[in-house]
Amino acid sequence: MKNSAPSPPPTPNGASNGSLPRERPATPLLDDIDGPADLRALDATQLPAVATELRNFLLYSVARTGGHLGASLGVVELSVALHYLYDTPEDLLVWDVGHQAYPHKILTGRRDDMATLRQRDGLSGFLRRSESPYDHFGAGHSSTSISAALGMALAARQQGRRRRVVAVIGDGAITAGMAYEAMAHLGETHADVLVILNDNQMSISHNIGGLHNYLSRIWSSKAYSSLRSGGRKVLRSMPSALELAKRTEEHLKGMVSPGALFEALDLNYIGPVNGHDLPLLLRMIDNLRDLEGPQLLHVLTVKGKGYAAAEADPVRYHAISKYSLSSASSAAASPPGYQQIFGDWLCAAAARDERLVAITPAMCEGSGMTDFAERFATRFHDAAIAEQHSVTLAAGMACEGLKPIVAIYSTFLQRAYDQLIHDVALQNLDVTFAIDRAGLVGEDGATHAGSFDLCYLRCIPNMVVMAPSDGDEAQCMLETAYQYEGPAAVRYPRGSPPLPPQLEAPERLPIGRGLLRRRGQRTAFLVFGAPLAAVLEVAETMDASVADMRFIKPLDAELLRECATSHQLLVTVEEGALAGGAGAAVGELLAASPATPPILHLGLPDHFVEHGTRAELLALCGLDTAGIQRAVERWWSEQGESG
Repeated sequence: MKNSAPSPPPTPNGASNGSLPRERPATPLLDDIDGPADLRALDATQLPAVATELRNFLLYSVARTGGHLGASLGVVELSVALHYLYDTPEDLLVWDVGHQAYPHKILTGRRDDMATLRQRDGLSGFLRRSESPYDHFGAGHSSTSISAALGMALAARQQGRRRRVVAVIGDGAITAGMAYEAMAHLGETHADVLVILNDNQMSISHNIGGLHNYLSRIWSSKAYSSLRSGGRKVLRSMPSALELAKRTEEHLKGMVSPGALFEALDLNYIGPVNGHDLPLLLRMIDNLRDLEGPQLLHVLTVKGKGYAAAEADPVRYHAISKYSLSSASSAAASPPGYQQIFGDWLCAAAARDERLVAITPAMCEGSGMTDFAERFATRFHDAAIAEQHSVTLAAGMACEGLKPIVAIYSTFLQRAYDQLIHDVALQNLDVTFAIDRAGLVGEDGATHAGSFDLCYLRCIPNMVVMAPSDGDEAQCMLETAYQYEGPAAVRYPRGSPPLPPQLEAPERLPIGRGLLRRRGQRTAFLVFGAPLAAVLEVAETMDASVADMRFIKPLDAELLRECATSHQLLVTVEEGALAGGAGAAVGELLAASPATPPILHLGLPDHFVEHGTRAELLALCGLDTAGIQRAVERWWSEQGESG
């Protein structure tokens, strides 16, 4: 580290007012940084200016593309400090989730590609090993960074390589059980890993101050570390004295810091420190960089730092659409999405039934539960980023006569699969799952796509699984799942249904009964959920029948056999993986029928679908109107006939 005292940062250019910049800011220092080596060539006095330019460029860039703004603004100084002090990519930086990784992308040679962020064939909104040698571990789901970093450190130890390893994890991600499992193992292995806890919770910002910064500098110093390890060596011959010294150290730290838990896991806790004080960060990390054993640096940051609107409303500015936040009226005029439909139904159902409780693993706003959380605060449980706990929590409530609803994204329910099987379905407990973001999610890409829920749900005994095709069906299926006395799931996509709710009150559907929407000739479409509107358009052009299957489990066997005996081709359509999905269930059921016509299966391909707009990805997968019609016409042409 260069020892020159950094100068105060310049005032951000347009970063503190209420509008996102539409013109590219001047960034003369940043423009010359094509990789961390260029950053490390600068004098430390220039780094605050680099941080200011980086923040201004980030605001401009994300305003053009949309993306996760707030968390990235909060780690600008930390990103600069890490790449300045560590020899990346030889040294390893593992960022959790990826929400906070935009400054990292800009500093690692992707500045000019930020205009393609979250666009098809452009930069991912998260971290990808295939995108850059500086992305040491792919991310998208939370709480993986410490496990991955420990794995890398142990690999380096076994290979005899001297590589520094850093894991950066947020205060939300560290609430997950996986993070604590990793820290417990880290403490046991005594691997050389620095964990940086990026804490942007405003409620503890008062801990920033002279005393904490002073104590943290002492605890992170080589002198303290040597005294600590040397003292333990001397006291090892006197076990009772060693235990007394260890407890004394922990109690002293516990009186002035929240680090007792980390110390109990055998991580040397340092902090909390001001994560926007770049000179302090440089000193602290420089002290910790070459210490042996597990270290945890607790850094306090402000989500949305440098942009007043994001600092004032970090939830709203967690992620933005390009320039969308400048016009609140356009959002108000948009049709209700599935999330709002769920939220409205949830409040109405709670008013009717006092047994209803709602659980979510940190997805309150995204799942449309804000009104419920305010109106029924004692019946709302945000379990934080703890999907496994959320599902078993619901199981425990169901055991005692409550009727829990778990609102969860499809991709995140994957993390609680064992609990879904063992704790809910095996005991046939009355838990309703409102599965959001089912199918393609657009710009968030493969890590967040709900591609597999139909496959992993339909094989579980006792489960009822439904997929609505419009607003009315969404309400009715939620009501049906809630009234069903056992585990039931309703899966719906991101965005708005083609038809908003029309019913004054939801109706309970007969379990396992589909609906023939259109009667035609030769071809029968068997549709599961969201693709129905596109299929109806296609059916009109080729005079085909359309069955809205509604239920993936149990299937409507009577409707399926009726379609099979009266048509020459069956076409299953689902917005989910084909392998083991709803179409596969149709094939399994009809396999025993003596006269089953050919079945054409349409759905998501057997590879991960990358990011782009939802419309682009549906077209790419052949699930838009043109793609569906093209597939059926191709099948008929291969038989020597027109569709």
